[in-house]
Amino acid sequence: MDAADAISRYKQELRGAALRATSGRMAVLRALESSPHATAETVYAMICGDLPGTSPQAVYMVLNDLTRAGLIRRFEPAGSAAMYERRVGDNHHHLVCDSCGTVQDVDCAVGQAPCLTPADDTGFQVREAEVTFWGLCERCRANAAAVTT
Repeated sequence: MDAADAISRYKQELRGAALRATSGRMAVLRALESSPHATAETVYAMICGDLPGTSPQAVYMVLNDLTRAGLIRRFEPAGSAAMYERRVGDNHHHLVCDSCGTVQDVDCAVGQAPCLTPADDTGFQVREAEVTFWGLCERCRANAAAVTT
């Protein structure tokens, strides 16, 4: 997809969510397209060169607006800063490397939203579930094996 198509798609998504298509919102969507699982600080670093008047607080506000509108997803792996991604509306989970912090999406192994059916919901209406798998990524496992041999 070329840049003009992406801009058109972002404007359409924002308007569909009853949000104005501001340069800050467009820049944040673009940043998250190119860098899934980014922290607010990473997003700020990615866009501040293109939008010199942008502050970290403005980025946080845009991320909150986009999250509330359902255009991005916020998740917090334990011990990490909140991360944001464009992949929304499906039942996917995350793999997180204990060593380097790499985050990867992983589809649910059992199908459509099984995690939304707890053994006992105690009256809650479950809207979303987060599953995070922790371990070592392939690269860190290879590095660890090289050190021990």
